[in-house]
Formats: sequence, structure tokens, C-alpha cells
Amino acid sequence: MAAATKNKLVAVAIDKDKGSQVAMKWAVDSILNKGQAVILLHVKLKLQGSSASLFPPRSNQISDESGDANPQTTKELFLPFRCFCTRKDIRCEDIVIEDTDVAKAIVSYVTESAIEVLVMGAGSKGGLFRKFKLKDIPGSVLKGLPDFCTVYVVSKGKISTTRSASRSAPAYSPIRSQILNQATSRFDAEIPSLNAFASKGVLRPPSDQSSQVSQTDSSFRSPFSHRNGLNGKSYGDLSQFNLDISFVSSGRPSTDGMFPSFGESFDMSTTPPRLSNMSDGDSQGFDFGRMSVDTATATELSYSSSDGGSSASQPMDDVEAEMRRLKLELKQTMDMYSTACKEALSAKQKAMELQRWKSEEERKLEEARIAEESALALVEKEKAKSRAAIEHAEAAQRLAEMEAQKRRSAEMKALKEAEEKNEVLDTLGKSDVRYRKYSIEEIEAATEFFAKKRKVGEGGYGPVFKCYLDHTPVAVKVLRPDAAQGKTQFQQEVEILSCIRHPNMVLLLGACPEYGCLVYEYMSNGSLEDRLLLKGNSKPLSWQHRFRIAAEIGAGLLFLHQTKPEPLVHRDLKPGNILLDRNFVSKISDVGLARIVPPSVADAVTQYHMTSTAGTFCYIDPEYQQTGMLGLKSDVYSLGIMFLQIITAKPPMGLTHHVEKAIEKGMFREILDQAVPDWPVEKALGFAKMSLKCAELRRKDRPDLGSVVMPELERLRELAEDQMPGSVFYSDVPSPNNSQYSVSQVSKRKIRD
Repeated sequence: MAAATKNKLVAVAIDKDKGSQVAMKWAVDSILNKGQAVILLHVKLKLQGSSASLFPPRSNQISDESGDANPQTTKELFLPFRCFCTRKDIRCEDIVIEDTDVAKAIVSYVTESAIEVLVMGAGSKGGLFRKFKLKDIPGSVLKGLPDFCTVYVVSKGKISTTRSASRSAPAYSPIRSQILNQATSRFDAEIPSLNAFASKGVLRPPSDQSSQVSQTDSSFRSPFSHRNGLNGKSYGDLSQFNLDISFVSSGRPSTDGMFPSFGESFDMSTTPPRLSNMSDGDSQGFDFGRMSVDTATATELSYSSSDGGSSASQPMDDVEAEMRRLKLELKQTMDMYSTACKEALSAKQKAMELQRWKSEEERKLEEARIAEESALALVEKEKAKSRAAIEHAEAAQRLAEMEAQKRRSAEMKALKEAEEKNEVLDTLGKSDVRYRKYSIEEIEAATEFFAKKRKVGEGGYGPVFKCYLDHTPVAVKVLRPDAAQGKTQFQQEVEILSCIRHPNMVLLLGACPEYGCLVYEYMSNGSLEDRLLLKGNSKPLSWQHRFRIAAEIGAGLLFLHQTKPEPLVHRDLKPGNILLDRNFVSKISDVGLARIVPPSVADAVTQYHMTSTAGTFCYIDPEYQQTGMLGLKSDVYSLGIMFLQIITAKPPMGLTHHVEKAIEKGMFREILDQAVPDWPVEKALGFAKMSLKCAELRRKDRPDLGSVVMPELERLRELAEDQMPGSVFYSDVPSPNNSQYSVSQVSKRKIRD
């Protein structure tokens, strides 16, 4: 399998889960070869409404670079995979994609980059307690990938699902060109370093003269075998002795001019001395002596001949014999001298060659020593890098083990909490007498077995049916079997609504715990959202009704926040959860997501840490969504967004920005709901500014609900009542501070996230 994918583009989809590590290990062991490049593909979820972006980090350093508020998180995600690839001699490229749909982002990238092999980890099972794990991402990717891509879905080190390519990939791929260019640039970057080593003598190309000698031979070369001496110089270039020696045609040296003339000290009247006892320095001027001897001999012979001739014959023979002997001795002496001069010249040349050879060898040894030190330093540096990489990998492994241990502990805790919830639910269904218990037969008979014509709405909890129980119009909310948090919300809603009574809180009439059915009083005018959007061709609400509804919502929310002994945070305030009765009196519903905040936290810290966020997008407190810190002012943010919708009837997305711009440009009248012709603009402007303060991003910048917001809402309600004579207003709503509306029997066993 590894040979089949040797020259193909391989990508591995990674994430923080353990399945990505298993998929990466399987890809390295099964389909990747040493030196091959692999693409590490990670998709970051982002909010709806922003465009997707594709950006590559850094190679082998997790991009600190992204749109993430904490770039360090992305870098730490890639670190274990990069270290693992480094140990396995695999080159890797990091790709980070931001999108709202993980499967769609992976399919789009594979299609555009012509990825030929994709490896993914299988989705984690048991997703009841894992948010964002409910969607089968591998299955969605398998359905959307092009047919030129081979897909392997790995689970527990084995292939769980695979799909082979039915055709070849497109010829051009931008990511393939990028990888080839990076490989070429790395090879080119290594050439200058090799040349640098060669210039220092570490790498030496073989020459023609020494092709049969190994480059690593440690023996020395003879300086006398060097061509033309050392450094290209011939022996004739060497400095000569301070001698003047010339050679005659017979090969013997001439001694003319080296010593004083022998004839200058020769006396014609005396007998010539014997030359056998002369030193080398006294044997000069042989020709001149010979000439003097010949002259004296000739004179003597002339005198002798004048005396008689016979008496001079014997001395002449002796003189000639002596001269021949002297010539022979002088010749031998000059030959010896010439040989000594040649030997001295040769010895001097050899000494100079030895000196130059010694200097050259010392230079080479010094270069070799420097090169060796550089190589050792480079080796130590690489060892240090390797040790650092190993330490990082070990730290990442320890961190992964700690995270796995924490995850296991959280799962065990969640299972234990789920068991406690079920026990509380069972106990509640069997023994709770705080509400009327209906049987499933009664509810089925009233709803005509949940007929479609009885259905009046659909929510995240389940469908809502209108029927009559005990001759009273009621709304029955039925828990869907596949609701992820249905049982928890059912228990929470029964616990809260069965213990509290307030004119602006929806009234729970009864329940069927065995089948998750809740029976509420019927609100004939539906939800506030339906009336703002004019569903069913309903008439628009007047500004008097809107101000009164805002005051009623604030009163109901303040009642929840002042519940005794522990405050309640609704966490899901929105127009869809505000119901209107036949007199347009508003009541807060759907308290299934409400959470109890300890009194010490509510009074002092004003926030409480939650392990998971809940609510509806655009209405959730930004600080609560980012940090998980829940507080009473988390509901104030949702209240501010809802108030802006009451006067504008516009969607919540970016509503605060639009209202602020309209106020700055003096166009506030245009942003008000045009279905209401007689807005009191000044009062509405003050209401909008207060709503914008409630919707501040930072919790500490939001006003207090009881001391700041409610007095303003009460003034607006009084204005609405004065401007609408003849209408029925429920102005006798008791104050939420009244103790008769406090909860005295709230169960201590409610589950806190």
C-alpha cells in the first residue's frame, strides 16, 4: 500500500481528539514512505455569517497565525503531529481552514487541491455528553468527496471505512507545486554549505595525478616526487651558492679567476716547488705557472746549449715528468671540488623542499582541525535540537495523557450525574404532589392521539398541542424521544414552575412524568416573536402594548433573579419564549435551561463558572459564551437584545450595531418599526439607549436590573397606560420583591453544570 501512494498527495485530517493521532500513526505505518510529504489538515469552527478562510501556518510552528483570539492553541495542536513526522522522516505541511461546516470545508479543500489520498479518524461514539460531536463528519465527507480521491477512515488503528478512487486526479495541483518548490529550495540551500566545506579542505575532488591514491590515505607524499618542485617552481629557481663554476667541453671545471695567479709568486731563478703539498687555496693560476715554468726552462735550455747541450738533457726530462704529475694532481683536486659543490647545491634544494612541504602539511593539518571542530559543533547543535524535539514530544504526550485522564474523569462524572438525574426524575414522577399528574391516556384523548390539527407549535424541546383538560384550554408540550437534553430540561422545568407563582411567569397546570408531557395554561396570542413578525396576518402591536410588555418581562426576570433561597438565571430569554394571553399580558416560559446560582456567588462575585454554555445564538452573553462564567447579568444582555427587537421588529443579528449607527446619523426614526405610525420618538430613543447599555459586551458595563432598568420600564408603562384610555391593563401586578412570590421549597438536588 505504501508503494502505491509513493508519488501521490496524501492528507490527514487532524483535530484535538485521540482519533486523529490514531489516524496519523496508521498513515505513517501503512501508506507513507520516508521522505514523502503529508498535509496536516485542520478545520476550525467559526461563527455563522463570516466567510471561510484558508491559511497555512507555519511550517513546523503552529500558526500563531489565524483569526483565533489565542493563536497559541493552534500551534500546540500541530506540535505532536509534527514531532511524530520528524521522527519518522516524513515531511509535513500544515493547513488550517476556518469554516462553519467541518465536512464541507474538507471536501472543498480536497477538490481544489487535487488531494489523492485522505485519511481521517472515525467519529467518537457516546456523544450524549459531547457537544459538537453529534454530526457524523466522516460520513458527510465520504458523500461529498470527488471520485479521484481515495479515503480511509481509521478507528482503533484499523480501517473502518474505505472508498477507492475511480479515476485519476487532475494534472495540476497548487499544493504539489508548493511541496516540490520547497524540496528544491532545501536542496539548493545545502549546496553552499558543501562548497564551504570543500573550500576548507574537508571535501576535495580527486586529481589526475593521484587518481590511484585514496582521499582518506593518512600517509605523507614525498616532497621529491612533486612536479617541478614545490608550488610549481623548478629547481633552477632556487637560490644558488655564491660560486662561479664553469664547465669546459671535457666536463672538468675551470678555475680561472678563483685564486691568485700562480706565476706571480714564481721565481725564475729558483727551482719550482712541488705542488703535491699545496692546499686547495694555493693551487690557483695553473696556466700562468706553466707559462712561467716554460719560460724559465727555455732560458735554461738556451744557456745550456750555449755551454755544450749534453749536460742539460737530463734536467729537462725531470721537469717535464714533474709537470705531468702536477697536472694530474690538480685535475683530481678540481674534480673533487666540483663534486662537493654539486652535492652542497642539491642538499640546499632538498632542505628548501622539505621546509616548504612541512609548511604545506601544517596548513593542511590546521584546516582539517578547523573543519573537524566545525563538524563537531554542528553535530552538537543537531543533537541539542534532537533532544529539544524529543522533550517537546514527551511533554506533548504527557499533556495528551493528562487530557485523556481528565476526559475520562469528566465522562465518569457525567454518567454519575445522569444516574442521579434519572433517580430524581423517577422519584419526582412517583412521589411529587406539587402539581397535577395526568395519565398518558388522558393526554392522548385530549389531543386526539396528538393529531396534526391540534399542533400549534414546534420547539427544541418538542411539539406543542392545544387541547382541553378539565374543561380548560391548555397547551401540552411533549418531549421528543431524540431530544439530547430533554429529560434534564423536563426535570428542571417541573422543579422550577411547580414551586413558583408570578403573573408574568407561565403557569404549569400538570405533567405526565412517564412520557415527558408538560401541561401549561393556554396563551391564545402565541409568542411575542409571532406578533412582532405579524404571523397569521395579525395586527401590529401598538407602542403602548410594547412598552407594557417590556415592563412585564423585566418584572418576571427580576422575580427569577430574586428567588429565595437561591437566584435563578433563565439563560434563554428571547421573543419566542415570551407568551401572550388573550389580553396581551406577557409571561416568561421555557425555564428548562435555567440554572441556580449560589447566593454567595450572586451577591459577591456576580458570576458562576459553568462547564458548558446554553441558550440561543445572538442572545447569549458573549462573556458567558467565551469563558463559561454565568451570572445574573447574563440575562440582562439577552433582555437588551429583546428590547431592541420590540421597538424595531428586526432580526437580532447585528441589531445593536444598526441601532447605534442610526442614532449617530440622526436616523433613529427610520429604524423604528414602521408598522406603528405614532411612535413617541424621544421616549423610544431613551428606551433604545437603555437597551444598548444592557447589551454591552462586557458584563461590568451593563446596568443593574432592579435599581436602574426597572424604574425606567415602570415610567414607560405608566406613559403607555396614560396614552391608551379604555384599555385593560394589569397595573396591580405585585412587586417582585414581595415574599409571597418567593420560592421556599426549591429542591437542593438541581443539577448545576
